Amino acid sequence: MKLSVRKTDSVAILDVSWKLMGGPDADVFRETIKNLIDEGYKKVVVNMSQVPFINSTGLGILISAYTTLRKVDGVLKLASVTERIDSLLMITKLGTIFETYSTEEKAVESFK
Repeated sequence: MKLSVRKTDSVAILDVSWKLMGGPDADVFRETIKNLIDEGYKKVVVNMSQVPFINSTGLGILISAYTTLRKVDGVLKLASVTERIDSLLMITKLGTIFETYSTEEKAVESFK
């Protein structure tokens, strides 16, 4: 997994690329979320347009980030989720937890 962060006025955008499968990725993701919260960012969009695959551990990473942000009255939203990952979210009922948007722009706009 590769992870980069972009910041707007009040929204942090995490660009994730490649497979989200756990292992060291979990630590990187968790630390990134913690740092964003420490910097005052509580609105986070995860851009998943470059994520072709996610396993159960990867879903756990997203759930952990979601929970961490909720504890500080923050929000995590998913953008540009592929059809395959969207199906996985629906099958696991996580589609009822995560707000998903077809584009990053729509996800960021939803915070206004």
